[in-house]
Amino acid sequence: MPPATRAQAKTATNVSIRRELLEAARASKINLSATLEQALIEKLQEAQQQQWRDDNLEAIAAYNQHVEKHGVFSDDSRSF
Repeated sequence: MPPATRAQAKTATNVSIRRELLEAARASKINLSATLEQALIEKLQEAQQQQWRDDNLEAIAAYNQHVEKHGVFSDDSRSF
């Protein structure tokens, strides 16, 4: 998911966080919206990666089993 650009519409929302955390963020001049967006992008990427692994678990296991039994095509070619 690409980072937000100015042309992308934004939606106001309410979130609840600990008061001391909010105060510390404001004191440090941390942009809460940008920070939340970046954190959500990272979490969504992690979730998508996990979903891909879950969706491909059987294929990955089958490939690994094939490699254990037969090796890989370049086993005779590589020098390391």
